[in-house]
Amino acid sequence: MNPLAWHTVFEMSAYFVGLRLFLWQRKRLALPALADRDRSLWIGVAAIVGAAIGAKLGYWIEDPRNAFADFPDWRHLLEGKTIVGALLGGLIGVETVKRAIGVQASSGDAFAYPLIAGLAIGRIGCFLAGLDDHTYGNPTQLPWAVDFGDGVPRHPTQLYEIAFLILLAALLHVRRSAFNRAGDFFRAFMIAYLGFRFVVDFIKPMPFAYAGLVSGIQLLCVAGLLYYHRDLPRIARILVWAQN
Repeated sequence: MNPLAWHTVFEMSAYFVGLRLFLWQRKRLALPALADRDRSLWIGVAAIVGAAIGAKLGYWIEDPRNAFADFPDWRHLLEGKTIVGALLGGLIGVETVKRAIGVQASSGDAFAYPLIAGLAIGRIGCFLAGLDDHTYGNPTQLPWAVDFGDGVPRHPTQLYEIAFLILLAALLHVRRSAFNRAGDFFRAFMIAYLGFRFVVDFIKPMPFAYAGLVSGIQLLCVAGLLYYHRDLPRIARILVWAQN
């Protein structure tokens, strides 16, 4: 099986496992926002549509030179997608639909573990896809560097992310009793992941460097962290000291 085929297999597996975990979490947590089947369906659709749009917009921000090459030829616009864009797009989609249908309660806690599992599984496919996936890190001489097929040892940033997600899942599980405010479990996942991506992207190639310093993905991470700026001190205390 060629590398891109492996990527597809793991991507589909990520969607399947994430969906099954979400359905289990929805039943286990019995969140008021997801108690009604119709409202739950609207929220689910909003998450999917928002994530799809956000993933595409995120790619345009990350690599505008390639995305808008030969514009108005639209084919380049459809080539890529980004996880950070998908997360933020899904968040915007859900919050928008919840306001439209009058749901004020938080629904995010049911999404945290499914997203962690889906991201980790998907990154296995990214790693196996190698150079074609463009998710590898910069060249390095560290002993765990990986040659993805062109003779250049690079940071296996896909594996870094998998390790981070496993550690984050463990930390959230250990601290679970400290999350007394609805939605904080999901907020903790988002804040931690956005922070990780902001840092790790410094050792990844930048298709386009804004102000010569940061990537489009890092700008999206900053935007997401600013969205949660009021929650940051509280979430940090919970994750570090298990206190509210």
